[in-house]
Amino acid sequence: MKRPERGVPVKRPERGVLMRRSERAVRDDDFAAFVAAATPRLRRTAYLMCRDWHLAQDLTQLTLARMYASWGRIWGTADLEAYSRRVLMNAVFDQRKRRSSGEVVSADLPERPGHPAEESAELHVTLMRALSTLPVRDQAIVVLRHWEDQSVEKVAEILDVSVSVVKMQSMRALARLRDLLGEDFVRQ
Repeated sequence: MKRPERGVPVKRPERGVLMRRSERAVRDDDFAAFVAAATPRLRRTAYLMCRDWHLAQDLTQLTLARMYASWGRIWGTADLEAYSRRVLMNAVFDQRKRRSSGEVVSADLPERPGHPAEESAELHVTLMRALSTLPVRDQAIVVLRHWEDQSVEKVAEILDVSVSVVKMQSMRALARLRDLLGEDFVRQ
């Protein structure tokens, strides 16, 4: 960058421009803090919905990009956690609509000879398989309600459905999981 010659006046930004930059810097700092706090939660939720860490990361990034695009509007006025869950669920639903019906994500790893699989890994795979048999909205309800421990009202707000829909679909989804896993599995 070339330095101005001596005696030549340097054009300085107007006071309003400095204020906008300052406000933008504060807003960006707030967004960065939100991202640091919310990313692990969003990625876990996305993983539970799609069972693929790479896709979960993509969905998380898409969620954060969409939130940044509207950050000036929602910053300080919205419940950011609920808003981020809503944006994530919309991204998951959109991705499911676009995805080929022939594509199947599997969490199964081949068994290594001579090494028994850990019980917690088997439990995780079994639960993820059972969860994947549910329709996507039922998966969202089970994940938000029972994994993230959200209230029925909050889940209804995030998914933009009525409280009775959340209750009914949750009841049906849990019954389906019990049928798939068996009563002995549920009692353990």
